[in-house]
Amino acid sequence: MIRYDGLFELLKAKGLSKTAFARKVGISSRTLAKLSNGGYVAMKVIEDICRVLNCKPGDILSMSAETSAVSKLLSVLREEKDMKLKGGLYHQTQIEMTYNSNHIEGSRLTKDQTRYIFETNTIGLEEDKTINVDDIIETANHFRCIDYAIDTATDPLTEEIIKEFHRLLKSNTSDSRKDWFAVGDYKKKPNIAGDMPTTPPAKVADAIRRLLANYERIPAPVIDDIIAFHKEFEEIHPFQDGNGRVGRLIAFKECLRFNVTPFIISEEIKLFYYRGLKEWDKERGYLLDTCKTGQDKYQAIVDYFLKETD
Repeated sequence: MIRYDGLFELLKAKGLSKTAFARKVGISSRTLAKLSNGGYVAMKVIEDICRVLNCKPGDILSMSAETSAVSKLLSVLREEKDMKLKGGLYHQTQIEMTYNSNHIEGSRLTKDQTRYIFETNTIGLEEDKTINVDDIIETANHFRCIDYAIDTATDPLTEEIIKEFHRLLKSNTSDSRKDWFAVGDYKKKPNIAGDMPTTPPAKVADAIRRLLANYERIPAPVIDDIIAFHKEFEEIHPFQDGNGRVGRLIAFKECLRFNVTPFIISEEIKLFYYRGLKEWDKERGYLLDTCKTGQDKYQAIVDYFLKETD
């Protein structure tokens, strides 16, 4: 957890109230609340505060003693994101998660093409190859979704956050031009997940609210709890399309929130993943083991980038 004790000690020494401070720096009441409660704020805000108060970042913030390796992961992801650093952990997380999550849902983009879009905002096409424009748009959109997951990682999970993931993912796609397709809102027409029935449209909002209420009652969710939430979310299937990717983005956010190493479902384990979702009520081990395999693979990536910073 980030602590801003130094900031408020400095304000007290300068005889500056929180309200006057916020007005002077130009920050919102929401940002001020995050500073008061130890939430994440962008590095630009810290820089603005330091400029106004004539201090250094180390004078106003610190990490609490209980900071774990995964808290460190979130800190690094946020720092590299704000820096727009290429070639680091944030960069690799964007490529691995976006490529794999889109690919198992049918995207035909290669990992190299995914990487090229992220790095250059362009795409290289092989001769005599055609690419679905939606694959390109949803790849760029998924990068934004991961940024949003990182930005909101420490916030409680809400309907608004869930819907925002969907809005970001499906904006400007061909689906968004269909009158009956609700971008950033729950489905209007019944759908299925594989061959499994899902929650009817009229009951989706209540089902999601119950799911969130039950989840938020868990004092400190562990990986099994997050996977169980993911399964229930996919069973509800609240959106017309994009449920798998939104569900995995939620799981990524919640892993970061509760200091759990995130998991990425790759092509080679996707059949086990689908089987695990389908057979959860009979045998939970299929889905738990598959997600934990994806967790181990991501942990290896994290270890590679963070081993030199311990």
